[in-house]
Amino acid sequence: MRSLHRPRRAAATALALLVLALGCGGGVGRRVAPPAVPTAPPAAWSPPAPPVLAAADAAFLDDVEQRTFQYFWDLADPHTGLTPDRWPTKSFASVSATGFGLTAYPIGVERGWITREQARQRVLHTLRFLWSAPQGPQAAGVAGYHGFFYHFLVPETGMRFEQVELSTIDTTFLLAGALFCGEYFHRDDAEEREIRDLAEKLYERAEWDWAQPNAPRVVMGWHPEKGFIDYDWRGYNEGMLVYLLALGSPTHPIAPNAWEAWTSTYHWDTFEGQEHLLFPPLFGHQYSHLWVDFRGIRDAFMRKKGIDYFENSRRATLAQRAWAIENPRRWLDLGADVWGVTACDGPADVELTFAGEKRRFATYAGRGVGPELRADDGTLAPTAAGGSVPFAPEVAIRALMAMRAKYGENLYAKYGFLDAFNPSFRYDVAVHHGKVVPGVGWFDTDYLGIDQGPILEMIENYRTELVWKLMRRNAHLRHGLERAGFEGGWLPQTIH
Repeated sequence: MRSLHRPRRAAATALALLVLALGCGGGVGRRVAPPAVPTAPPAAWSPPAPPVLAAADAAFLDDVEQRTFQYFWDLADPHTGLTPDRWPTKSFASVSATGFGLTAYPIGVERGWITREQARQRVLHTLRFLWSAPQGPQAAGVAGYHGFFYHFLVPETGMRFEQVELSTIDTTFLLAGALFCGEYFHRDDAEEREIRDLAEKLYERAEWDWAQPNAPRVVMGWHPEKGFIDYDWRGYNEGMLVYLLALGSPTHPIAPNAWEAWTSTYHWDTFEGQEHLLFPPLFGHQYSHLWVDFRGIRDAFMRKKGIDYFENSRRATLAQRAWAIENPRRWLDLGADVWGVTACDGPADVELTFAGEKRRFATYAGRGVGPELRADDGTLAPTAAGGSVPFAPEVAIRALMAMRAKYGENLYAKYGFLDAFNPSFRYDVAVHHGKVVPGVGWFDTDYLGIDQGPILEMIENYRTELVWKLMRRNAHLRHGLERAGFEGGWLPQTIH
């Protein structure tokens, strides 16, 4: 039995873009004359002090991180190094999840779960395969084209799975993981030099300028059967990193006006008392932040708004929690410590009566909430809170702990948090996958790689800044940020 096709998260992005009205564009305000009296230069940027955690909180996060790490360590295919899209349901490999896996391995070293040698061999094996996997315009028998990879690959061979699209976003996350490994494995020995060389070659091979049929925007994907797909990356969503890596490319860069085109489609509004850039599913406020420390750096749009993208994600997190507390649709268990609407698995594609009215439930869907979009059916995903830990630790950690305590092994098992649950779905009907626990609700029985990654990597960023710290010194990412117009914070510093 193979995994069911799940819609790509870009589909959730496209849906949200169709529903949301276009927002205000970027740009800075009118220049003013400099002050007559010279002012002192701003203080050098330094990261905040590491958090001081209560013993119980630290032990909990240790357990969450280690269990989640084991998903990537245990399940990568031994022949290709590729990470499965989901488990235990048999599935294709996910290019995004493989990027999350590459990012996970150094975390395992730093936490003492594996040795540096073990991680080095796993990373080398994966990067060697990715570099040598055939690329070309054929519809089958290749892993990618123009340096990009297909969204899903056959785990054992690494070739295109059925007729999925060549994906710019999934390739972006894969390359981000490779570049992170290139920064981590910095020693002057043959194998670590090879890791750095392969990461660079994979990144340099991606032809970002080819993926611009509607320049200056970057397209979401391409099929050999019918060409480029209909949607470009328009903000605000997880596509930030697509543009940053494309702008920073030393071989196939896109023009800086691509970032202006991207920010011109932003939608700035207020939801649940929080004024911020809107994107209804929380994953769009998290994915690019796995690798980019946005604290204190701002582009023209954010300079005008007076905040940074990190603060924007904090506001999005708090807005979602406030919506859960308000609970306008009266879902069961939703509240201050049980929240998190994002793209995830769900119980069934069916219409049932809940709270005296017909409600539509769904399987995998791009769930999200906002002032103009309520794509929710009572299904929640722990990754929504887990991926938000750096932004609002005081509520996100508490939510994770409360969900584990309340639902126990139905939600938290071998690899940490299972993908999703729905306390309101207590019906005696056939479910697509997962199980209904009488009197408690529906629980997924699968883990999804693209939801495991944000839990592990954002908790680690909160605790040690490992990924952020190393990516702050990556020349390509820094160049991309600078070409996008980012200023301030850590960017002016030389970071070693």
